[in-house]
Amino acid sequence: MNLLLDTIARYVTLTPEEQERVVSATEFQSYKAKSILLKEGEICLHSYFVIKGILRSYTIDENGVEHVVSFASPGWWIADMYSYLSQRPGQLYIETNEDSEVIMLSKENQERLYDEVPKMERFFRILIENSLVANQQRLIDNLSFTAEARYDKFTKKHPDLIHCLPQKQIASYIGVTPEFFSKMKARLLKK
Repeated sequence: MNLLLDTIARYVTLTPEEQERVVSATEFQSYKAKSILLKEGEICLHSYFVIKGILRSYTIDENGVEHVVSFASPGWWIADMYSYLSQRPGQLYIETNEDSEVIMLSKENQERLYDEVPKMERFFRILIENSLVANQQRLIDNLSFTAEARYDKFTKKHPDLIHCLPQKQIASYIGVTPEFFSKMKARLLKK
């Protein structure tokens, strides 16, 4: 819980009583590697705050190809935001890449926190704004940058993930096939 409270403290200051309300609204859960927390077509009932491990969200196209949407490492949140906010069936899978520990927050408890601890509404607004900016930048990067430039940005933004993730997942995240990614990395190593 300390990581969660420390993360919240970067944006808002909670009293000890408010911290207790936040903690009581969440649920701790451990998962083994390759556990699927959410499947396409299900309603996303929780957002997940990562304490340990790496989670990823992805879609699977009609050809069975996975497309990684996001990764979440310790200190990050992950959810199918469309489904979580609308409480309708979503399009994403959320899976653990390795043994993981998460703190789960239901939509109902999040809404209750907004009433009981109004600072949490500000906290989540800031997170959503930051996420919106990051997603917009990723879209622009995917439209404007070469695969090598996208990979370079990924390595600089997430140096902690480079050695923890399978190469095919990184390739998917930057929008290239695993074969292209291998050739691109070989070229980069020769430089």
